[in-house]
Amino acid sequence: MAVSVRESCEFIANSAKDVKINSSKVDSVADLILEAHKQGKISLSNFSECEVHPKSNDSLGIDWIFTVDTLNFCFWNPRAAHWEVTWNKKKYSGYYALCAAIWRSIEEGVDLRDPKVYSKLSLSQLKHIFRCDEGSGELLLVEERLECLHEVGKILLDKYEGTFKSCVQKSQNSAQKLLDLVVSEFRCYQDEAVFKGRKVSFYKRAQILVADIWLWCKDEGMGHFPDIDSITMFADYRVPQVLVHFGVLEYSPELYETLKKNTILKSKCDIEIEIRGCSIEAVEQISRAVRSKVGGSTIKLNSILIDNFLWDYRRAHAKELEYIPYHKVISIFY
Repeated sequence: MAVSVRESCEFIANSAKDVKINSSKVDSVADLILEAHKQGKISLSNFSECEVHPKSNDSLGIDWIFTVDTLNFCFWNPRAAHWEVTWNKKKYSGYYALCAAIWRSIEEGVDLRDPKVYSKLSLSQLKHIFRCDEGSGELLLVEERLECLHEVGKILLDKYEGTFKSCVQKSQNSAQKLLDLVVSEFRCYQDEAVFKGRKVSFYKRAQILVADIWLWCKDEGMGHFPDIDSITMFADYRVPQVLVHFGVLEYSPELYETLKKNTILKSKCDIEIEIRGCSIEAVEQISRAVRSKVGGSTIKLNSILIDNFLWDYRRAHAKELEYIPYHKVISIFY
C-alpha cells in the first residue's frame, strides 16, 4: 500500500525549517488559475493535443505513456547545455526531447513501447536512442534509465501480458488503485524518504503516470477515474520556482544562498524533502481555494491541472524566472 502523499506533505509543511508556505498569497494564484481556465489555457484536452503525445486511443498509446514516465526524470546537466533532440525538423528540450527521442526510435525500428524490446536493450543502443543534437548537452543517468526499462519490462512480461494496459484494467477505474499497483510492483517508482523519523512519499512519476492516462483518455473509458482528485501535484524541480515567484513558497535566507551557489543537493536530504513537500501542500491549498471560488460549478480544476498550468507557466516565462534558483538533485525520481 502506498504511503499517502497528501498526508506526508502536510506533515512536512508543518515541520519544515527552511521552506514556508505563505497562505496569504494563495488566493491571488487561485484567481490567476481561474482566469487562465476562462481563457481556455487549462483543459483536459491539452495533453492529447500536444504534438509529441500519442493520438491513437489504444494499448500502444498506454504503453508509450508508461515508457515515457518510466524515463521522465533528470533533464538538467550541471556541466553542459540543455539536452536537445530534433524530430520532424523541430528542436525539443527536456521532457519534450524525451518524447521526441522515443518517437524517433520507433521510426528507426526500435519500438520503445514494447517491453520485449526495451527489456533487452543494451547501453550502447539506449545511448544512441538518446543522442543529442550537435552542440547541446548530453542526457544524464542513461545507465539508470536502462535499469528502469529492464526492471519494468521484465515485470510487464512476467505478470501483465507484456502491456501496461493490463495494469490499468486491473485497477478498475481507480486512480488510487493504479497508483498503489505501480508503487508496489515497480521499485523505480518508489519515490519515498524519511523525514523527522517518519516515512514520507512524493511518487512524482507514479502520480504523473496516472494523471497522463486520465488526461490522454479525457476521463473516459479506461482513463475514467472518479477518484482522480486523490492525485496531488508532481513534486519536481521546476514548479517550486513558480511557487516562489508567486510568493506562495518562501525560502530561508540560508537556503536561498545555498541554491544560488548551484549546490547539488544529496537525494532525500531534508532541504529537498522540505521543498518538494511544501510545494505539494502549497498546490493543495491553491486547489482548495479554487474549489471554494467556483462553489457548486462543474468546472474541473484539480491539483493535476493546476500543476500542468504552473509547469507550462515556468516554461513560458523561463527568462523572467531565472532570478529564482531551483534546487538541483541528480535523481531517478524527478
